Amino acid sequence: MARPPAEHGPTERRAAVLGSPIAHSLSPSLHRAAYQALGLRGWRYDAVECDEAALPDLLAGLGPEWAGLSLTMPLKRAVLPLLDSVAEQAARVGAVNTVIFSGGARHGENTDVHGIVQALAEAGVPPVRSATVLGGGATAGSALAALRELGLTEATLVVRDPARAGETRLVAERLGMSLELRTFAGLTAAPDTGLLVSTLPAGGADPYAAVLADVPAVFDVVYTPWPTPLAAAVRAAGGTVADGFAMLVHQAVRQVELYTGLTGVPVEPVRAAGVAEVARRAAPAR
Repeated sequence: MARPPAEHGPTERRAAVLGSPIAHSLSPSLHRAAYQALGLRGWRYDAVECDEAALPDLLAGLGPEWAGLSLTMPLKRAVLPLLDSVAEQAARVGAVNTVIFSGGARHGENTDVHGIVQALAEAGVPPVRSATVLGGGATAGSALAALRELGLTEATLVVRDPARAGETRLVAERLGMSLELRTFAGLTAAPDTGLLVSTLPAGGADPYAAVLADVPAVFDVVYTPWPTPLAAAVRAAGGTVADGFAMLVHQAVRQVELYTGLTGVPVEPVRAAGVAEVARRAAPAR
C-alpha cells in the first residue's frame, strides 16, 4: 500500500483519489485545474493506490489537513461501514465516491449521480420513458439513481448472472423503481428503450455494439479510448451519444464544491485539463 506523503504544514489542505489500480485516474488533473481556477494555492490533490484491505488503516492515519477523498473501484461500497454519516442519495445507491472530513467526522456523498445527469443534459439526450442499464456494479446503482432523478420509475438491467445482481436490485427498491432483469446471453437485438446506459468497463460492451446500434440514445461511462465501438455504432445510426468523460468532469466539479465549501466552480477549465491529459497520454512516446 502506498500511503499519502506526510503533512506539510498547518495551512495546507489536502485531498486525493483512492483506488486500485489508480495510475490511470484523471482526477488529479481535474481537481488541480479546479483549484487553480479558484485561486486555491494552499490545496493539493494526489492519487493514492489503495485496495479494500488497506482502506481502514489509511483513513485512520489521515491528519486534520485532509478535506476529502475521491473513491473509485473497488472502494465505493467498501467505505460505507467506515463512515460516520452518509447522504440520503448515497445511502440509497449503496455507493460512496466522495468522503468529506469535517469536525473529526467522515461524511459520504455520491457525485456520480450528479455527473450522469449533467452528462445526459450536456449531450442533449431528450426526456425518455424507458431505459436499459448494462452491468450490475456500483456505477449501475448510480445510473439508476440518475434515471430516477429524471423521472423514471422502472428500468431494465442486463447482467451476466442475475444471481449476482442482488445489491443493484436493492438499490432499485430503495429508489422506488421496478427492475426487470435480463442476461447478456439474451441480448440478440436492440432493446425497445429510449436510453441505453452502459456501465461496463472498457471493452465490455464491444461485442454488442452492432446489436445495440439502433437505440435512440446511449450513455457509455467509458471515456478512453473514445469513441467506444458502442458509441460509434449508435452515432453512425443517428442516435444521441453521451460519454463518461463529461460525467467525470461534472462529478469532479461537484466534489471540489463539497471539499472547499465553494459554489460555482468553473467547469470549462476542468474539462480542458482533462482533455489535455487524455491527449498527453495518447501521444506517442519520444
